[in-house]
Amino acid sequence: MRLHCFGESGNAYKVALMLNLTGADWEAVPVGFFGGATRTPEFRALNAMGEVPVLEDGAVTLSQSGAILDYLAEKTGRFGGRDADARREVLRWLLFDAHKLSGLAGPLRFNMNFLPEARRSAEINGWLAGRLAAALKVLEAHLEGRDWIAGPEATLADFACCGYLFYEEPFTFARAEWPAIDAWLGRLEALPGWAHPYDLMPRAFPPKEET
Repeated sequence: MRLHCFGESGNAYKVALMLNLTGADWEAVPVGFFGGATRTPEFRALNAMGEVPVLEDGAVTLSQSGAILDYLAEKTGRFGGRDADARREVLRWLLFDAHKLSGLAGPLRFNMNFLPEARRSAEINGWLAGRLAAALKVLEAHLEGRDWIAGPEATLADFACCGYLFYEEPFTFARAEWPAIDAWLGRLEALPGWAHPYDLMPRAFPPKEET
């Protein structure tokens, strides 16, 4: 399998992490996001949405991390939930992550670290930080007394919700301030096959100069 990705993408990390945890045969295909690679006609032919991750598995080409995670769970028979009720709970948290967690952490981290300073808006980042804190409060409360988000074992829900939480670049999230989240991230780090985003995927920032 080929995963089109770059190390700074938390959404791509979710898929890279699951590929590694399942022991899949895969390779990272670097995407020069910060140099405009996802806006090229060639990339748009691969994914009209102009985003990573994109997974190629033979004749199958998929985009959107949640859809790819679901595909990998079906393909490998792992991490998708043991029954219909568990799968719906996984889906519930995948949707929460997309809208409330990664959907806020991603743009906030981008704005604070990768957007040129002249274009950064304290007002926008303040709003994103407030909304992200509200989502983290929900996750923190849910994880108190639980090892995993959606059942007695790790699932896609955990891989989705952790997508941006292992990065060191500042985006107002500090593990020490969220003890239940911190302990949960530690459990993820202890899974055989876990690796940091920058160890699984090549970095794209700063953009390489064309020669």
